Amino acid sequence: MDKIAVLIPCYNEEKTIEKVIKDAKAVLEDAVIYVYDNNSTDRTAEIAQAAGAVVRHEYKQGKGNVVRRMFREIDAECYLMIDGDDTYPLDCAREMTDRCLKYHADMVVGDRLSSTYFTENKRPFHNFGNSLVRTSINRLFSSDIKDIMTGYRAFSYEFVKTFPVFSSGFQIETEMTIHAVNYRMQVDNVVVDYRDRPEGSVSKLNTYSDGIKVLWKIVQLFKTYKPLVFFGIISLILASASVIMFIPILAEYFRTGLVPRFPTLIVSGFLMLAALQSLFAGLILAESMWKDRRDFEYRLNRVAEQKKQQAR
Repeated sequence: MDKIAVLIPCYNEEKTIEKVIKDAKAVLEDAVIYVYDNNSTDRTAEIAQAAGAVVRHEYKQGKGNVVRRMFREIDAECYLMIDGDDTYPLDCAREMTDRCLKYHADMVVGDRLSSTYFTENKRPFHNFGNSLVRTSINRLFSSDIKDIMTGYRAFSYEFVKTFPVFSSGFQIETEMTIHAVNYRMQVDNVVVDYRDRPEGSVSKLNTYSDGIKVLWKIVQLFKTYKPLVFFGIISLILASASVIMFIPILAEYFRTGLVPRFPTLIVSGFLMLAALQSLFAGLILAESMWKDRRDFEYRLNRVAEQKKQQAR
């Protein structure tokens, strides 16, 4: 088992990967550096190997697929994940890994948004999207994560080996964040500098299509992890619509003794039934979620025991 594993997912980063590896070696002398090449069409893998990194490959395209492969294959006491585009200075790397190794943090978030991101990043919609995602998750999950979409993070062994990766693309950062918050894992924020990509280096993130995917992932995970709130909101909307439709009919009945709009009454009744079904679905799923949290604690204990055995 490695003490510190530096994980660098890469796709066409030949212009910057050598510098990222050298910077990581200079700051984390005791780390093993892994570069996972994701079907690059340039010399990324060749340059990384020449710079002294352990180069492996993930042939299924997408950052989430790369993270799944890295987490499955590598055993380490602490993992530092960083992008290969040289947008994150590594001067905070030791502080981030120490938060895991010495202070038992499960995930350490490299917070760009509290430092230079909004001035360095030249894509205004990225700025807006990062702020929107951060606000949405912190409101929905009652958390205080400073940067949701950052690719600069440190993880404990326990986090990595209990995190089920479902996302295939750039939704992976959102998924990791919500997983940690939902299971009450220790999450620390470390402010890090951010610099825009050097000239000739191109971002793989599509502002609009990937942004929509991230927002949809938040809705999916909110439904999964907060089912009572999610289905409770739907129930409230349906019940409100039912009542709004029913009140005029009831008033007409008291005034004349007649029910002239049977179709509206029938629709109102079905809406109320749907509201009750949604509420009970939320209650049942919330009980299932509570059981999942309890089972997660058992899984966490098993993983911690595996870590002790590997360290012997």
